[in-house]
Amino acid sequence: MIHVDETALVIVDVQGKLAKIMHQSKEMLTNLERMIQGANVLDIPIIWLEQYPKGLGPTSDEVKQHLTNLSPIAKMTFSACNNDEFKETLKQLNCQSILLTGIESHICVYQTARDLLKEDYYVETVVDCISSRTLANKEIGLEKMKQLGAYVTSVEMALFDLMGSAEHPNFKEISKIIK
Repeated sequence: MIHVDETALVIVDVQGKLAKIMHQSKEMLTNLERMIQGANVLDIPIIWLEQYPKGLGPTSDEVKQHLTNLSPIAKMTFSACNNDEFKETLKQLNCQSILLTGIESHICVYQTARDLLKEDYYVETVVDCISSRTLANKEIGLEKMKQLGAYVTSVEMALFDLMGSAEHPNFKEISKIIK
């Protein structure tokens, strides 16, 4: 179960041309924008990763525009957990739960989920904010993560779960983001 005060949003490698060729790319990017906006409203910390930015380019503009006052963590490893800066950032946040988003489901997202689970983090993959170049690879990645103990969620489900009630002070703002 996720709680506002112990959850971080992790964005894995949603970069330039690669992001544009993902299965249902437009929908994934729109949902990721909503997830980031909701995290910002709820003051959920965000960790933003880029795989080999020199070769794959920067994060997509649609995503980057919502990540003000943040800088990406560049990595060469497929699993973010094998990156010292990521591990240190995660440690400093002192969170127990991770909302995991990004590309590609069957490579970097999967390996990051696998290693977070090994470190006893509670992981929820935000399925409408995750993709691969093919639907089959997206599904394989998600299935493998579930087999290892990750849970699945969606943008709307996660944000409403984090609020817990329509009495939450940010309910109306989150509702506008979802619509």
